[in-house]
Amino acid sequence: MNPYVADSIFWVEVERIKPNPFQPRKVFDEAALQSLSESIRQYGVLQPLVVTRKEIERPGEGISVEYELIAGERRLRAAKLAGVIQVPVVIRAGEDDDRMKLELAIIENLQREDLNAVDRALAFQRLYSEFGLKHAEIGKRVGKSREYVSNTLRILMLPEPMQTALRERRISEGHTRPLLMLIDKPQEQNTLFQEILTRHLNVRDSEQVARRIATEKARKTDLTPELLLLERELTEKFGTRVRIEKKEQGGKVLIEFFSVDDLAHIRAMIGMGEEHKRTPAPHAPAAEEAAMPTADVEATSDDDLYSISNFSV
Repeated sequence: MNPYVADSIFWVEVERIKPNPFQPRKVFDEAALQSLSESIRQYGVLQPLVVTRKEIERPGEGISVEYELIAGERRLRAAKLAGVIQVPVVIRAGEDDDRMKLELAIIENLQREDLNAVDRALAFQRLYSEFGLKHAEIGKRVGKSREYVSNTLRILMLPEPMQTALRERRISEGHTRPLLMLIDKPQEQNTLFQEILTRHLNVRDSEQVARRIATEKARKTDLTPELLLLERELTEKFGTRVRIEKKEQGGKVLIEFFSVDDLAHIRAMIGMGEEHKRTPAPHAPAAEEAAMPTADVEATSDDDLYSISNFSV
């Protein structure tokens, strides 16, 4: 191929361009593709795709030319949706090996921030397992640190439902850190995952929960079966994690909450048990004060656990 070819733009039929078999991106937003196709229908493809060109000799058919996509799959898909017959391409000179195709596809998606965390991790894994690149080498090729590559690869240790939720952006990449902290506690990990989904915990709250669980010692063995049962009943009643800590004399109950609404619900549940014991006085205090539980609530910080003491357990 002449040197000038790689710097030139050619028009190629979309049906003659084969997808990049090493494309790391698996999920494409259909609404975004439709929007791009409308733009292409009106203005055309403004940025050329990048392809390689191969001449293949077939017996009885002569020489045929094939193109393989390196970068621009989203534009190619949108062009097909728009009914465009030809698209502008830049043809890379020489033969790119498989590793180079994967690297170029990863880099393009990273630059456009189009890869979700799971697909990015799978792409890094291919560079590591199939092509023997170390984490530092992968990081150098994609412009990231070795730690970034290593932490991304750890995402693949999560169970499939959590990876799916990450792909679908129902949880963020930041949520994977607290989930990975509980990798050796699958039951607690799944409980935290469900709480992130149903209660919309932010990353900071999720990390606090995971840290407490990860560092929690075998305190359960100190509780009697009756206290363990009570702990489960309180958890179900309040709809949040409840922990009973036993001391030599008495103990305390710890109730977690993650929003003002959570705290109001807990307060209401406690208040329900107190109201039937009270007889309204002629000059009762304000309703809000009257509903206040008698238990002392003590907070260590705005986002930390609230300790409720003086319970009979």
